[in-house]
Amino acid sequence: MNGKSGQPRSLPWTAHVITLFPEMFPGPLGTSLAGRALEQGIWRLLPVALRDFGRGPHRNVDDTPAGGGPGMILRADVMADAIDSIGAGNPEFTGPFVALSPRGRPLNQEMVRKFADSDGLALICGRFEGIDERVLGRRDIEEVSIGDYVLSGGEPAAMVLIDAVVRLLPGVVGDAAVLEDESFEAGLLEYPQYTRPPVWEGEAIPDVLLSGHHKRIGAWRQARAEELTRRRRPDMWRRYRTGGKEFKD
Repeated sequence: MNGKSGQPRSLPWTAHVITLFPEMFPGPLGTSLAGRALEQGIWRLLPVALRDFGRGPHRNVDDTPAGGGPGMILRADVMADAIDSIGAGNPEFTGPFVALSPRGRPLNQEMVRKFADSDGLALICGRFEGIDERVLGRRDIEEVSIGDYVLSGGEPAAMVLIDAVVRLLPGVVGDAAVLEDESFEAGLLEYPQYTRPPVWEGEAIPDVLLSGHHKRIGAWRQARAEELTRRRRPDMWRRYRTGGKEFKD
């Protein structure tokens, strides 16, 4: 099992998840590929209950926004204690720490591969109107978004990110070649796929795919991937055409 720079990991890839609702985990991550990999010890899931670090007899974790406004904000001191507990309990873990937030950097496959090459992640699931800005800065928290929409909390987003990472870990997907042809791996959307029956509702599988001519099949798939990307994701197409130069920081 490899980690940074291809070096063997001393422990399985680990997802620490700071959440008000630890009972939501593993949820979907306990089934299918991720679930089997979890049972096999390829990765570990360690929920951290934010309420355990709350203040007062009711273990409060939030308070009203400074300056007024609706909703509640997760307190910096409470969140910092939860974050610091991960390092205290796991001295080998060095991060990164990631908060799921609609204002974060959009998650993409390049980021997923980077996270898969790390020893693990500490994910922070926000709730209410957000997290006190001070803890994000003082604890060097990276903010990541899974899309331009708002969820009730960061837990579903954390599951999406973990699932995307886990399937890249060695031993999770049986045929590693499957990963190479997927959408985003080569900077393009995946080409169309077909299987039996050869004719369905009057529409036939393209002849080239039944030809057995691997070079022609490869060229057809490349052309279709480029066509789909150009039509559906012009942003990706521009990046593909420029070698990513338009999107570099």
